Amino acid sequence: MSQTFVIDPVTRIEGHAKISIFLDDAGEVSDARFHVVEFRGFEKFCEGRPVFEMAGITARICGICPVSHLLASAKTGDKIQAVKIPPAGEKLRRLMNLAQIAQSHALSFFHLSSPDFLLGWDSDPATRNVFGLIAADPDLARSGIRLRQFGQYIIELLGAKKIHPAWAVPGGVRFPLSEEGRAWIRDRLPESRATTEKALSLFKQLLDRFATEVDTFGKFPSLFMGLVSKEGLWEHYGGHIRFKDSEGNIVADGLSEDDYRDFLGEAVEPWSYLKFPYYKPLGYPQGIYRVGPLARLNICDRIGTPAADRELQEFRDRVGGIATSSFLYHYARLIEILAAIEGIEQLVNDPDIMSKRTRATSGINQLEAVGVSEAPRGTLFHHYQVDENGLIKKVNLIIATGQNNLAMNQTVAQIAKHYIHGNEIPEGMLNRVEAGIRAFDPCLSCSTHAFGQMPLHIQLVGASGQILDEVRRD
Repeated sequence: MSQTFVIDPVTRIEGHAKISIFLDDAGEVSDARFHVVEFRGFEKFCEGRPVFEMAGITARICGICPVSHLLASAKTGDKIQAVKIPPAGEKLRRLMNLAQIAQSHALSFFHLSSPDFLLGWDSDPATRNVFGLIAADPDLARSGIRLRQFGQYIIELLGAKKIHPAWAVPGGVRFPLSEEGRAWIRDRLPESRATTEKALSLFKQLLDRFATEVDTFGKFPSLFMGLVSKEGLWEHYGGHIRFKDSEGNIVADGLSEDDYRDFLGEAVEPWSYLKFPYYKPLGYPQGIYRVGPLARLNICDRIGTPAADRELQEFRDRVGGIATSSFLYHYARLIEILAAIEGIEQLVNDPDIMSKRTRATSGINQLEAVGVSEAPRGTLFHHYQVDENGLIKKVNLIIATGQNNLAMNQTVAQIAKHYIHGNEIPEGMLNRVEAGIRAFDPCLSCSTHAFGQMPLHIQLVGASGQILDEVRRD
């Protein structure tokens, strides 16, 4: 007799989602689904707004990664105006994006995921959070908080606000970095780098303990997509799109965001409001691909900064080339924080960064454009169509979390098949299933830990509708 587990809501993510796990007659997992059950409609209510307002408006999609939408939107506006932004404008945008990557990855690793690593998968959910981490290892928790603060304060120094800065605009940015701001960044760089290196060392020591998780948390072949520079270096703002497969072969390279409809399709399923993007030449669902920190490290030839390149080489030596386990997203985030810190150091010492020429101005010169940037969670596309007055006629946003949707579903199914056998619902299994989603750091708007026990209601329902087992946390 077939049965179904329902995890509703999924804990420690912001937004509304649930997981269904389907058992066959033998009590083994036959399938699993990650459902996103909220609908926001952001693309629709942007219609009619001036394109010059879009960067500030779309930044409000998310309170954790507003910079990602701010920059992707501003880059789309650059194309609508058909302008070349001044060097200072581009470098300042890059500086803000590196700060965004650092603060967002620090939040994901220290606040959201490290309680699982350091306190244990089977520990009490009431203390398996950042507050439990503070009690168990106050120095590490404090360092993680200050590392995130470092990235957030750079965003505030540039954009005057930590959250939702309306600073990047079509043509560049509104104002430059101050000398005082540059001095503050320089002063905090050594501490931020030391924290990142300590976290990397700690995680690498823990990896041997997590061999089972590495093998079962979404370890499967897929494509990987992201931006690289023209030299093939790790990229987070410009460059072109590259696809690699799990063997390290370049499947497609030199792709432009302008042509995304030629190589990306968007499928829909009746059980989720989240789209299912796929690589068109392989079809759906065979065209599964992953984006984000794991993908960016897999597709680039190297990062281009010395310390991060050393860590990347060690990463590749450990995994045997291309990393196919989604559990290793955590490892990749730490390497990217190090790359971001090195990039920030280079930029604050660049003389262009203090130039007052930060913006080019023009009118409406194109009626359609696509902008792309790397958000912490992966490649982000903004596609706008405007009228002659610059009013938005149509918007399409392809979000990083959506592009990982197929991979998240496959990850949940793989974990469930490994840990669920029969009718029992052990706590450690529940946390591992949810942690498989958390490895992607999904932004629905964003994943989160909360103080105390999280609300959770799970039922094991028989084929005829009877409740066979039930777990509730309130």
